[in-house]
Amino acid sequence: MDASVVSEIVSATAMVVGIVLAAAALGSALGWGLICSKFIEGIARQPEMRSQLTGQMLFAGGLMEAFPMIVLGISMWFIFANPFLASAATAIAG
Repeated sequence: MDASVVSEIVSATAMVVGIVLAAAALGSALGWGLICSKFIEGIARQPEMRSQLTGQMLFAGGLMEAFPMIVLGISMWFIFANPFLASAATAIAG
């Protein structure tokens, strides 16, 4: 396989991984903003529910934080064990 093909595949993969990680971070930030705004709104409506709402907010926030970590793991797989290189080598050879 030619070095220019390998560099094209690796650079395109790196660019797409960067875009995907940025989208995951943006989604997580927007999610945290919505969760916290609804938490404050709930406390303003019913202050006696603060302890129950705090637990629910932290649980939802934990789920919100897990998504970018999962995306990071998948992105690292694409960077370090690039499946597109093997597919390109098969397509060029066969």
